[in-house]
Amino acid sequence: MRRLDHATVTSQPDTRLRAGVGYSESADPVEAGQAAVRAALDGLAGQPPALLIVYASVSYDLIALLHAVRGVAGPTPLVGCTTSGQFHEGRLITPGIGISVLALTAGPYRFGVASVTGVRDDPVGAGQRLARAAREAAGPEPGPHAAVLLLTTGLAGHQQELLNGVHKVVGAPVPVVGGGAGDDRLLVRTCVFEGDRIYTDGGASAVWIAAPEPLTVVAEHGWHDVSLPLLVTRSDGLVIQEIGGRPAAEVFREHFDDDVGHERPGLVRPAPGYLSAYAFGLIEPDGGKLIRGAYIDTDGQLRSFTPLPPYAPVQIVACAPEDLLRVTEDVVEQAVAGRDATVLLAFSCVARLDVLAEQGAVEAARIQAAAGDVTTFGFYTYGEFARTNRVAGYHNATLTAIAL
Repeated sequence: MRRLDHATVTSQPDTRLRAGVGYSESADPVEAGQAAVRAALDGLAGQPPALLIVYASVSYDLIALLHAVRGVAGPTPLVGCTTSGQFHEGRLITPGIGISVLALTAGPYRFGVASVTGVRDDPVGAGQRLARAAREAAGPEPGPHAAVLLLTTGLAGHQQELLNGVHKVVGAPVPVVGGGAGDDRLLVRTCVFEGDRIYTDGGASAVWIAAPEPLTVVAEHGWHDVSLPLLVTRSDGLVIQEIGGRPAAEVFREHFDDDVGHERPGLVRPAPGYLSAYAFGLIEPDGGKLIRGAYIDTDGQLRSFTPLPPYAPVQIVACAPEDLLRVTEDVVEQAVAGRDATVLLAFSCVARLDVLAEQGAVEAARIQAAAGDVTTFGFYTYGEFARTNRVAGYHNATLTAIAL
């Protein structure tokens, strides 16, 4: 398979970072793209943009949409992806339509943008190539500290392996944050962007963020245990076959609370066994948990969105809307603590939006309220990245963030 790698470098004088946000819910891709990017650029008070981040519904003609954005913004480095909803400045754009654009000056940062294909075939290698290309694009002497913003096609799988590849290059000192692209819950086609290029089915893009001081990546989920620790004793890819030597679906079902009515149409429309309020917590060596979404399909098999390997220690976890909302202030406060932040980049799972249901807009509002004068910008993902000082760092149903 031919692999395409692209990288773009940009730098600006060290001044205070400025951010501008624009959005449109017009159904016309040219009108929507032009309106959103013009509003974003207007927020920079006449300073030149150093980076554009674009989140959009997959319902658009994406080629026309990106051409419209770049027709206004010119050659400014651009990354982004399709989503299952977006949120910014306290506003929720629900899945199905809409584009959101964040424009950033460089301020004290240096950005290096890159993209790769081949995540399905060689995820570790793709992660290594992507990290090297983004770091190189940031230019010589990119700064004493850094973070990586990582966006991937959400249906490609192998997300933890991709992250492992990035980690092999950047090491523990460089945190990684980001998310998997969505497609308005259709589970058909997810896309990432870099410049005017669109990648599907195994593409990824990244931004190397060189910084004068350490950057903090935060992740919290709000889920709580409803089972004792369990052991996955047999699995095959995304199918979990046995837990503790018993049929996995049977073990999963026996922890359902009949009084919890959180079954939503959500991600898996043909699967009546998908209850977004139940998942697995993959137990980490330090006792923390990575959330892994799961559902029972129409054939009665228990499936996850990310493989749970044999002999993985897990607990079944559950949540209610108030559990998810409770962590928003902590995530924001930890991300902005100790810095004069301009923008908070946040990534929340569409499974959280399913659980929140009619309270979906509350999460966006609470994030902005906690951030105060800091601009907030994010999207609903098919999985989130938040790796700080360990290799593991791919999550489901979690809120992650970084402040610049």
